[in-house]
Amino acid sequence: MTHWKTLSEQHDLAAERRISDLFDDPKRAQAFATQTGDMYFDYSKTNIDPQTRETLLALARDSDIESKREAMFSGVHINETEDRAVLHTALRNLDGGPVMVDGVDVMPAVLDTLAAMRTFATKVRSGTYTDVVNIGIGGSDLGPAMAVRALSPYQDGPRCHFVSNVDGADIADTLRVLDAKTTLVIVASKTFTTIETMTNARTARAWMLDHGGDPKVQFAALSTSEEKTAEFGINPAHVFGFEDWVGGRYSVWGPIGLSLMIAIGPKAFDAFLRGAQAMDTHFRAAELHENMPVLLALVGIWHNQICGNATRAVLPYDERLGLLPSYLQQLEMESNGKGVQRDGADSPRNTGPVVWGAAGTNGQHAFYQLIHQGTRVIPCEFLLAAQGHEAELAHHHQLLVSNCLAQSKALMLGRSLEEARKIAADKGFSGDDLERQARHRVFPGNRPSTTLLYPQLDPFTLGQIIALYEHRVFVEGVILDIISFDQWGVELGKELATSLQPVVEGTRDASNEDASTATLVDFIHRHRD
Repeated sequence: MTHWKTLSEQHDLAAERRISDLFDDPKRAQAFATQTGDMYFDYSKTNIDPQTRETLLALARDSDIESKREAMFSGVHINETEDRAVLHTALRNLDGGPVMVDGVDVMPAVLDTLAAMRTFATKVRSGTYTDVVNIGIGGSDLGPAMAVRALSPYQDGPRCHFVSNVDGADIADTLRVLDAKTTLVIVASKTFTTIETMTNARTARAWMLDHGGDPKVQFAALSTSEEKTAEFGINPAHVFGFEDWVGGRYSVWGPIGLSLMIAIGPKAFDAFLRGAQAMDTHFRAAELHENMPVLLALVGIWHNQICGNATRAVLPYDERLGLLPSYLQQLEMESNGKGVQRDGADSPRNTGPVVWGAAGTNGQHAFYQLIHQGTRVIPCEFLLAAQGHEAELAHHHQLLVSNCLAQSKALMLGRSLEEARKIAADKGFSGDDLERQARHRVFPGNRPSTTLLYPQLDPFTLGQIIALYEHRVFVEGVILDIISFDQWGVELGKELATSLQPVVEGTRDASNEDASTATLVDFIHRHRD
């Protein structure tokens, strides 16, 4: 019997069991939690019992997690469709030994680039710059934008702004309030050909020239293409490259994180790297049954592939982590949103879930209604700091903590019809009206959640959190036998957009397009000024 079949049977046996019943075991809370350093992960409010956990761990072992993990850290080309190593971990290997890729130790170049970034960031921070505009898209935008916002209490450098959308409104609204003479523009594109990024970069360069700035001095590039950055007019000393073994959505640790380093300073950026390095060390050394990324991944496998829950909600109770759900949306859905296994065969089961969410407590007044009383079960992942940064507003944080813990408790316990009847009766309802009103106040409960706790959101902790989720994606991908580090699914839309551009511009007719596209283009042409 395969582990998948065993898990399916264990799910059937647990179908009528309530999560709260598992707490008849007085050691449940401690047994279904793990800790690394000051970070604590609780997964006791799930319907995973000891037998199911053992089966999940056996699934992980039989998927060869440990050897494939070492292959990744060792520079093996585990991105098979692109024949590349996967070594974002090398970017934060501050105290580690050599990392070999094709017989070459990559660490000297990594450390040299980091030193050059520190020198450049220090110069920018100590100069006349008031603002930095990072122009990128996807991983070249989501990572640094999320991290800069998350670490705003540590920002003592120029203000950072992020432009990603090719919609002209994005760059127009950003540049409108800036002084071109005191603004640094960072163009983040590995190939320096990404159409959205380069369109915005050209617009920013024209704006700077029109308003008295000097693009030759005030532009920097995060790119591997020295030829194209030179053609654009960027000083070679302002170009920071990275290798093809760093994927875009895993790139915030290196040059793509330059805006973050400028915002918080090289020392705090180093703490950010060390947090990720600490999680790397834990991931490589901890036994599977107490390994935080492995356990987070196995909970995800249980909820998605076994229980059939198609989505997961990421719910940080931290306003400054408001962009984390969007960041993880790309990290997880671009990595594991595949329908084909490594050997090219169709996957026999569903792969990555839909990832979404928002910061608490805002989400409580938006979509928690559906989470609590909707017809679909949505596993929730709460993140919470023990304390905030605003000591003078400690009562705010106490209320935040109370709300977070209450939500996970309410999801698990729910409210019975009998309890709802009493509430309705206390409100003066009776007879048929009481029954009707009571049913609207029932909470099914028995809805799973996990909680990730940490002392405070600082650079080290943020590094830990991001690396935790990176490794979770890796583990889930290995178990599902898919390649998590390519993204062929984004190619077709980009190719078609390029071919459609002349049609949209009116320089080529739409006769070769499908009827729907041709009709839509016709409407646009007729309503264009």
